[in-house]
Amino acid sequence: MYIVSYNYKMQTLIKRSIHQKIVSHLENFKCVALLGPRQTGKSTLSKIILETNPNSIYLDLEDPADFAKLNDPSAFLDANKDKLICLDEIQRFPELFTILRGHLDRGQRNGQLLILGSASPLLIRQSSETLAGRISFIEITPFLANEIDDLQKLWVQGGFPESYLKDEEFSFEWRKSYIQTFLERDIPNLGINIPPLTLRRLWQMLAHSNGQLLNKSKLGQALGVSANTIQRYLDILEGTYIIRQLQPFYTNTKKRLVKSPKVYIRDTGLLHQLLGIENYNDLLGHPVVGDSFESYVITSLVENLPKYRASFFRSSGGAEVDLVLEKGQEKICIEIKCSTTPKLTQGFYESIKVIQPDVSYVVANIKSSYPIKDNIIALPLSELLEKLL
Repeated sequence: MYIVSYNYKMQTLIKRSIHQKIVSHLENFKCVALLGPRQTGKSTLSKIILETNPNSIYLDLEDPADFAKLNDPSAFLDANKDKLICLDEIQRFPELFTILRGHLDRGQRNGQLLILGSASPLLIRQSSETLAGRISFIEITPFLANEIDDLQKLWVQGGFPESYLKDEEFSFEWRKSYIQTFLERDIPNLGINIPPLTLRRLWQMLAHSNGQLLNKSKLGQALGVSANTIQRYLDILEGTYIIRQLQPFYTNTKKRLVKSPKVYIRDTGLLHQLLGIENYNDLLGHPVVGDSFESYVITSLVENLPKYRASFFRSSGGAEVDLVLEKGQEKICIEIKCSTTPKLTQGFYESIKVIQPDVSYVVANIKSSYPIKDNIIALPLSELLEKLL
């Protein structure tokens, strides 16, 4: 069973369009960074690429034997200057970035370094500052809706390959272990000193308010910390690809709009684990089902469409659109309904009068698309992804 699952994982990762993107970026940049949460396939993808390049070397910086080879990093890099060097778990050793810059500057070819990390460039400030102009960043996400056949399973168990490939019981246990490891090992390894219990409580509170407006004062009171501290914790969770802070839509009209972001748990599998939701039937009967579906759709769209600016619209009077995508002068409004018979509110129609989108879509649990009104189309997520990708 494990061999079959592993082969399926390998085949699925190879099929991802991201595989060709990595190869292309190595041909055009001196250094390529694959960033994303742990267990999304960064190491597997890099090894697949290295297998086609015999003049390459892979070091896992969490492996003492591999890390020992970097006792004198400048000497190691110089000895392997003609190779593609892959450094995994780079976020643990940010002091290496200054040395990597010198190595890249001495070499004149592209494809010198492939570095892998589980934190964003903003969290590892040295990477974006020290290697500016020399590095290309590629985010490796969990599986998305356009990459997977079983969308119901993807929604319930999330997109982490190991979680998606397991049956319900073992998937749930895997995600439990993932959260524990993240809190007790991954965060401390970044040099961040936050009690694991405090961060777990915050994470669980965010799960219960998934998709709602952020209230830092309320969260701070519950945890006994300041609103500024809550924002620091949120930035850490966002920088490690756990949450998304979706910003409100801005318009220069006189209409009063909310200013607080919405917060989503990015992977619905982790969301469901935090809420104790083990299967599809449990999810359908849970009060969070609508917010969960919203999170699932937003993740699939935003992470597939990085060239679009994503936001949400909400007026002080309650008129709302779940997702607004903007690229240049193009604007798309997307309302998300966890229903087989989606119905739009007057607030939605009021919102699109303000936003004036080119087209509006209603993503729902339906099998095929149909028009609701002029320039407003109801459709399943899979069809919307086909239209926009």
